[in-house]
Amino acid sequence: MVANTQSWRESAKYFDFRGHQIAYWTGGDETALPVLLVHGFPTCSWDWAAVWEVLGEKHRLIACDMLGFGLSDKPRAGYSIHLQTDIQEALLSHIGVGDYDALVHDYGVSVGQEMLARQLDGSGASALGQMVFLNGGIFPDQHRPRPIQKLGVSPFGFIVGLLMSRKAFGKSFSEVFGPDTQPSETDLDKFWEFISHKGGNRITHKLLHYIADRRRHKERWESAIIAAQDRIGLINGALDPVSGRHAYDKWREVVPNARHHLIETVGHYPQVEAPEEVATKALEWLSD
Repeated sequence: MVANTQSWRESAKYFDFRGHQIAYWTGGDETALPVLLVHGFPTCSWDWAAVWEVLGEKHRLIACDMLGFGLSDKPRAGYSIHLQTDIQEALLSHIGVGDYDALVHDYGVSVGQEMLARQLDGSGASALGQMVFLNGGIFPDQHRPRPIQKLGVSPFGFIVGLLMSRKAFGKSFSEVFGPDTQPSETDLDKFWEFISHKGGNRITHKLLHYIADRRRHKERWESAIIAAQDRIGLINGALDPVSGRHAYDKWREVVPNARHHLIETVGHYPQVEAPEEVATKALEWLSD
């Protein structure tokens, strides 16, 4: 596992995207097929710390903090899944990556679906191979938003930023984990360190634009995974109240030929709650 947040910060690199600084990391086997890791909301690429070294034994790893997250710049407006997908493509171009696979989680599943959609219509992501999904709102009708998300997309969404303290975050965040895999106070401190960087906790409601994006592009994004089901898979934490077993069941219904793996004992962050199982299964699928 990555040692600590300080070493993670120090290993960050940066590139310019339309006037904004985007933090990114590379690692693993530089001679192996790259895997792009796309994080979720409201966290950042630190989400991958627990699986970073194991995945890196077999792959070259690439991850960035998307705009508004982690160590990247946090403008006051302008967020969308399409923009975040542009950032991923710009990062791959900046590094000079050819063929690659992807592992995506939560907010990142929408970025992953947009990448597959661009590949399908010929507008981008031409070198994308396999994709592994973790818990996320792949199907908008199966997404069960938390109270803070409902408030965030309301006309009073700005209140979320005003209320988002370390204590409030810890309580809300812990609720999406499994009962036996709860984050420690130290774990929560580390996540909060990146969320609150550059005042990121004050723009949380701005990032929730992705919920509307999912509804608006439902047909496009679901069509993309149906077309790609021979090279995608879902690793799902069953106890996730947002996108748990119910979302897994929907996956099996919509993309019956895609891979699937249910972890019965964990919640919304399987790569944090069951890192060994997630890394093992992801490597198994990505090696085929």
